[in-house]
Amino acid sequence: MRLRITHRTTYSYDAPVTYGLQQLRLTPKSRDGQSVLTWNIAVEGGTQQLTFEDQHANNVTLIGFDGESDSIVITSSGEVETSDRSGVVGRHAGYAPLWYFRCATALTQGGNGVRGLAKGLNAEVPDPIARMHALSARIAEAVTYTTGRTDARTTAEQAIAGREGVCQDHAHIFISAARMMGFPARYVSGYLKLDADLETSQDAAHGWAEAHIDGIGWIGFDVSNQISPDERYVRVATGLDYTEAAPIHGMRYGDTAGESLSVDIEVHQDQYQQQSQGFGGQVQEQQQ
Repeated sequence: MRLRITHRTTYSYDAPVTYGLQQLRLTPKSRDGQSVLTWNIAVEGGTQQLTFEDQHANNVTLIGFDGESDSIVITSSGEVETSDRSGVVGRHAGYAPLWYFRCATALTQGGNGVRGLAKGLNAEVPDPIARMHALSARIAEAVTYTTGRTDARTTAEQAIAGREGVCQDHAHIFISAARMMGFPARYVSGYLKLDADLETSQDAAHGWAEAHIDGIGWIGFDVSNQISPDERYVRVATGLDYTEAAPIHGMRYGDTAGESLSVDIEVHQDQYQQQSQGFGGQVQEQQQ
């Protein structure tokens, strides 16, 4: 499937920002099952400083504020060709070793809630892939998808205790439980083409999780939609948790200027490849 994506982020300030730096992880990766045909990042109110690959082989663009603007607009857009691999990404790549993905973070630190969701699965479900799907189902049942109840700082345990959350929370819980069960696991940020009947602008990128299975490699699990990613999904960045895969992350200095943020994302199938078959997938999550 050929997908056209436009992701526009606008920051507005009450007064010009003296100095600021932001890391953009907005350029998708080309690898098996996904080919980036064209991609461009445009910045208004700032300048692109450099690009590099981080420890996860994510494409990172560093931008700086020019010190005179009271707004900054970041637009990333392009075309990506995808194929349905039933969530299988394959062998591990990047500079971070596989054992690194067994490390807990502040957002994925497991406690009683995570242990309760993982309890018994290693013994009850011998097949590791089926085990991960069973874990995903348990999480979806325990934590209802609800917007506005959590934010980027919500931990896996907090989301379980509150019994509500978004894609980011579902992914963090899955990652924490998978690691507790002995699997390397990581966070994925990216895009999801919605059902044709819901083809409106999205105000957030999407997030899901991947677990590494011996003999197969990385496999994706979207807890919020209860599927493994297919051709509707575009992988952009990966990390131990959301903070390492966030689309935009940075800092700013200056007067105590108030900040407002708006995000507009459009994901469309190329008009020449439109299909009559409808697609599911109706959930996004609170990312920039």
